Amino acid sequence: MFRFRRSAPRLSVDEARARTSGDRPEAVLLDVREKPEWRAGHAPDAVHAPLTGLAAGAALPAAAQRRPLVVICRSGHRSQRAAKLLTEQNADAVDVEGGMNAWAAAGFPVVDERGNSGSIA
Repeated sequence: MFRFRRSAPRLSVDEARARTSGDRPEAVLLDVREKPEWRAGHAPDAVHAPLTGLAAGAALPAAAQRRPLVVICRSGHRSQRAAKLLTEQNADAVDVEGGMNAWAAAGFPVVDERGNSGSIA
């Protein structure tokens, strides 16, 4: 398993997908968008933890605890803030450049809350 460096560069969507998918992913894809955005469309294996909750002191979901985190939002701005916040709390976290907009543009799957084809709000 790899460890993210504190000063790790941002990941491309290709790197993010490679690290967070497959039978034994190296990291958890942590989506920090708000609930309506999550419901409209997210990566199939992502874990949801809105930045507003994290900033207010909410704990990470169990599936993301003690795991390297690849943090994603819509465009990459909130994920940068979330990755910084999580790193300050001693988590291994790095964000995805371009966020879910870049993810969808790369042709990677996006599902809604029911598992159907989703969209990026």
